[in-house]
Amino acid sequence: MSKIFTLLKVQYSNMLEYRVEIALWAVSGIIPFFMLNIWTNNNLNEAININNTMLSRYFLSAFFVRQFSVVWVVFSFEEDALLGKLSPYIIQPLNPFFRYFTQHIAEQITRFPFALIIAIFFFLFNPESIWFPNLIFLFLSFISTFLSFLIQFLIQSIIACLCFWTEKASSIERLFFIPTLFLSGLLAPVASFPNYVKSWIYFTPFPYLIDFPANLLSGNKTNISGGFIMQILWILLLFPLFTKIWYEGTKKYTAMGS
Repeated sequence: MSKIFTLLKVQYSNMLEYRVEIALWAVSGIIPFFMLNIWTNNNLNEAININNTMLSRYFLSAFFVRQFSVVWVVFSFEEDALLGKLSPYIIQPLNPFFRYFTQHIAEQITRFPFALIIAIFFFLFNPESIWFPNLIFLFLSFISTFLSFLIQFLIQSIIACLCFWTEKASSIERLFFIPTLFLSGLLAPVASFPNYVKSWIYFTPFPYLIDFPANLLSGNKTNISGGFIMQILWILLLFPLFTKIWYEGTKKYTAMGS
């Protein structure tokens, strides 16, 4: 555990050198605000019986959840594999994915003040949306967002391990991003989906990436116990799959590049 904390401190120091880039990444994540504008200008919220204030809080919450659950491990791993950097990582005591994991956590810590500034500007233009989340729901949304991050990290790690068999695993990740974008709740609350979609979507990991933690944070009605159970189930399903693919991949691995 001490090795992980030491690695986290090192990664955080590294991330501080890229504060401007991280600030730009934070700004680039304002898709939920564009979607809020589309929903309110076209009165689409009336179809799901939610007022403008609650809808604003939902999309702001979706923004925060997205900020602290975004994952890019497949791109880092792919680059390291192509450049032959994995060889020294693999022989180290810690699994290389601990390195990528701490990179993400360090980046999230660095990103927090920029996300907070964006939220302040949001409230300046939408003062009616100002609210103070219940401390219990704030804590639950924090846990749920972290579980969302773990799900996405495991999914991308599984895809990243495909680099052992193909040089462009990132192309597979881009294909996976399409259903994630449309089904996670980033563009629209899952409650607004047609019934025939909602009949099966809750058995997939997608609603638990954005929609569930965003509903917790914003105070919208959601199945709390069911949501947490599904998040934990997906983690329990994905982790052994990742370890299996990692084991098979490292057996096959030959360093690429110089």
